[in-house]
Amino acid sequence: MVAGLLLRAWPRGLAFGPGALSRLLSTGFDPGQYLQLSIVPTMHYQDSLPRYLGATNSSAHHPCITLNDDSLSRPPPPHLLPIPKLEDTIRRYLSAQKPLLDDGQFRKTEQLCKSFENGIGKELHKQLVAQDKQNKHTSYISGPWFDMYLTARDPVVLNFNPFMSFNPDPKSEYNDQLTRATNMTVSAVRFLKTLRADLLEPEVFHLNPAKSDTDTFKRLIRFVPSSLSWYGAYLVNAYPLDMSQYFRLFNSTRLPKPSRDELFTDDKARHLLVLRKGHFYVFDVLDQNGNIVSASEIQAHLKYILSDSSLAPEFPLSYLTSENRDIWAELRQKLVSGGNEETLRKVDSAVFCLCLDDFPIKDLVHLSHNMLHGDGTNRWFDKSFNLIIAKDGTAAIHFEHAWGDGVAVLRFFNEVFKDSTQAPAITPRSQPANTDSSVAVQKLNFKLNDALKTGISAAKEKFDATMKTLTIDYIQFQRGGKEFLKKQKLSPDSVAQLAFQMALLQQYGQTVATYESCSTAAFKHGRTETIRPASIFTKRCSEAFVREPSKHSAGELQQMIAKCSTYHNQLTKEAAMGQGFDRHLFALRYLGAARGIDLPELYLDPAYRQINHNILSTSTLSSPAVNIGGFAPVVPDGFGIAYAVHDNWIGCNVSAYQGRNAHEFLQCVEKALEGMFDALEGKAIKS
Repeated sequence: MVAGLLLRAWPRGLAFGPGALSRLLSTGFDPGQYLQLSIVPTMHYQDSLPRYLGATNSSAHHPCITLNDDSLSRPPPPHLLPIPKLEDTIRRYLSAQKPLLDDGQFRKTEQLCKSFENGIGKELHKQLVAQDKQNKHTSYISGPWFDMYLTARDPVVLNFNPFMSFNPDPKSEYNDQLTRATNMTVSAVRFLKTLRADLLEPEVFHLNPAKSDTDTFKRLIRFVPSSLSWYGAYLVNAYPLDMSQYFRLFNSTRLPKPSRDELFTDDKARHLLVLRKGHFYVFDVLDQNGNIVSASEIQAHLKYILSDSSLAPEFPLSYLTSENRDIWAELRQKLVSGGNEETLRKVDSAVFCLCLDDFPIKDLVHLSHNMLHGDGTNRWFDKSFNLIIAKDGTAAIHFEHAWGDGVAVLRFFNEVFKDSTQAPAITPRSQPANTDSSVAVQKLNFKLNDALKTGISAAKEKFDATMKTLTIDYIQFQRGGKEFLKKQKLSPDSVAQLAFQMALLQQYGQTVATYESCSTAAFKHGRTETIRPASIFTKRCSEAFVREPSKHSAGELQQMIAKCSTYHNQLTKEAAMGQGFDRHLFALRYLGAARGIDLPELYLDPAYRQINHNILSTSTLSSPAVNIGGFAPVVPDGFGIAYAVHDNWIGCNVSAYQGRNAHEFLQCVEKALEGMFDALEGKAIKS
């Protein structure tokens, strides 16, 4: 039946072939240069993706959650999705405000919402819809989205950039720093080549992989025109995801500019940037024909860099990428005018930045600090991503957030881990090529005048002072995870989020603004939407567990948890379909400001400021390649919570600044999880 429907959708008289693969096969290419040879072109679905609807909350500073069965049930048939109805946005906004406000505050906010909905908000919404209809090539929030990130003047480190660390290579001897750095570099460049040759498997979320993730389906769908291919996937319950961000993975850097930064990409550059002990090195990883330089040559060049006994520079340039963006923009201009333009161009255009650290990782807390910020000397925080490899082979990706989100980075991350561990380019016994690395490797030198030296010293001082205020802690809850919770017919994500609500109530006696990011990559140019986990249901349940557990039977507590789960699932599905309220309200505010309209009263309401002051900023991702991930709080008095619910355990990595206690918060999270698991097993809850 599926075949018949697809063929009916295929215009007669048109012949479509597998494209890139057939062309390459006819030229006698080397398959070892590629990660995979997809018969379905990488961007096959991109033209027919439904358009994304949404703006962003200003706290969207960290990776989005991956799509899963909790976040995406089968949506309605594809069409150009409308901007959320204004009345739906107001209803959802008020529902999210309810647990955060007392009765008097809520009545005031409710009145402001009614005035907005029937007045200026109605007019702005109408203008937004009209503007959207004129821009059918993209999402209506595309411009404002990038403006949000690129006009932010805060340093990118801590405020925006997250990290994800790799699990160790299963073969312990392959975790040698030189071996792993070589293998991961080769795998990363294989990914680049596969992506650019249109041979990377399209990113697809399969609800029924037995039907859609098959060779039979792929052989069929590749012949369906790109303008219709999304519909073909939809027929077998598969949802292609937006891949428009992928090109920014490589050869890309965020450039500091006064008032608004720029994203720079030069896909012609063939060199890798390597940082070690604050020194900069470049060498080609692609030859003039676009082929990957032999792994033994890359190994030789990295060995040469690792053997450099130079002392760390007195004024490490990397500190400047941790500065306020306007200050950094001014200092960069001084660098350019001081004769460093060509050298900076090599940094900006490099395929990516490989950071080789000279020390081993002590534990997960040390890992988090090192991969999130390090000491500031051995990272280029503006690069699309830094691949960091410590002395003991511990590896991580640290990425700049303006260009893209967790879905694109996680795909790259997973492919690099899989390729470097299952098809490594070298072994620990491989010998480096007999080549003159002193010629092939260029060490970059920067000309620094007194003003630049002063700027670097000031940046270092600020960096060191800020990092001293950040604390990080981690727990692994071993009593159970996804398997147990699904048997209870509960959303695992909802239980983790409920534990955070209980912990905050236990520690501070409050229910506060909470942010959970959700991927909207199912839509064209989609990024993230906000789930608001704090609800009247979580507040009621948290108070029962924290303040009066003995007053409720295990059955009553189970029912409360179930209500939280049901509501959380609803919020998650709405967010995954671009139907949250944060992005819509942001878009209306942005449009009003662009048209010179005075800020509507809704946005001046203290309740609006409070709900956007996200004390609990949370993000989850799940992958067998990920060891741990993390990011900093998005407000000074907040927590940054990276978590993952695994099959039989739950991991949680929490950051906080001085004034909040990450360790105590995690103790409360653990207590909350213990209480919920007791209730779900029918046991009495301890006070």
